[in-house]
Amino acid sequence: MAAITLLRSASLPGLSDALARDAAAVQHVCSSYLPNNNKEKKRRWILCSLKYACLGVDPAPGEIARTSPVYSSLTVTPAGEAVISSEQKVYDVVLKQAALLKRHLRPQPHTIPIVPKDLDLPRNGLKQAYHRCGEICEEYAKTFYLGTMLMTEDRRRAIWAIYVWCRRTDELVDGPNASHITPSALDRWEKRLDDLFTGRPYDMLDAALSDTISKFPIDIQPFRDMIEGMRSDLRKTRYKNFDELYMYCYYVAGTVGLMSVPVMGIAPESKATTESVYSAALALGIANQLTNILRDVGEDARRGRIYLPQDELAEAGLSDEDIFNGVVTNKWRSFMKRQIKRARMFFEEAERGVTELSQASRWPVWASLLLYRQILDEIEANDYNNFTKRAYVGKAKKLLALPVAYGRSLLMPYSLRNSQK
Repeated sequence: MAAITLLRSASLPGLSDALARDAAAVQHVCSSYLPNNNKEKKRRWILCSLKYACLGVDPAPGEIARTSPVYSSLTVTPAGEAVISSEQKVYDVVLKQAALLKRHLRPQPHTIPIVPKDLDLPRNGLKQAYHRCGEICEEYAKTFYLGTMLMTEDRRRAIWAIYVWCRRTDELVDGPNASHITPSALDRWEKRLDDLFTGRPYDMLDAALSDTISKFPIDIQPFRDMIEGMRSDLRKTRYKNFDELYMYCYYVAGTVGLMSVPVMGIAPESKATTESVYSAALALGIANQLTNILRDVGEDARRGRIYLPQDELAEAGLSDEDIFNGVVTNKWRSFMKRQIKRARMFFEEAERGVTELSQASRWPVWASLLLYRQILDEIEANDYNNFTKRAYVGKAKKLLALPVAYGRSLLMPYSLRNSQK
């Protein structure tokens, strides 16, 4: 692997004013985080896409397979033609990520291991970079940060580096300088990502992620897809149906799960397929983003955005005007109950996969899952008023969730429990 060297940002001659504003906004987001045989075949837990419509345990002879509901199906064009759904497109990415991890885990006796060269950083620079990533994670995601303290040092630092990159990316379109961001700025951010993956980071936080990439089988695709989600936020304020919304949720949140699985690792005793663990990580990201959307309906409406399926709103007898008016009606309550039920289904799907992760990596994931799911409870407690009331989990409930999350992190993998029945 080539040595990783820091690239300095430079003003390019001929930059237009718009590009200059883009560059300044990107630079602000970046710099704001910097410190100044014959045996009976064992049954496996399997999770398939809607293409196979299955989730559960391989059935024993004479047993009926247990399956889960399908959330997104083949979509049909106005001309009546069936097209591949967003779920299937995303599942293809899942398969690619799973194959990459399996190749990494497979013994390679005839290959010479690649040892990354030292970063071109000041003395202790990489250590400082990871330390700064940890500080940012602790500041903005305290509960998750606490959970990472049980992980091995390499994994903990890698997760911090991934978190920081995702946060910086999100800040481009959702931060204080979002009004100055244009598609060209995101193009440059993606070019910067390409450089980062080839060992040429621009700053110390990029360097932490470059180092992480050199140590774990992390693929660039989920990172690129997250940037695509940011592009969606620049050009799209409505979603025709859940199929469109599912793809958006994958871009901005499901990708995080795919980035994280190679770092968190799969428990050696797990009988689950690699694909099923990735799919569960994806489901958690989808569930978290759906929860964000349901929590922030009023806030998004004030920005002219509606992240709710337009066809389902119409079916419920609701329109954009009802969202902008922000009045809780029985129609709205019924609509919200359906949306919350769907989000909980994704959380249920994610739960099984969390148990398959390396035990030391489970606590922060369980904590995130339990706390985010409680936001749905708070929306219900607010009588579905997510127009003027922001549902949040209080500090006391957060503290109570931590020992529960820790206890669940000690449970036997779901795949083992089922194989012993």
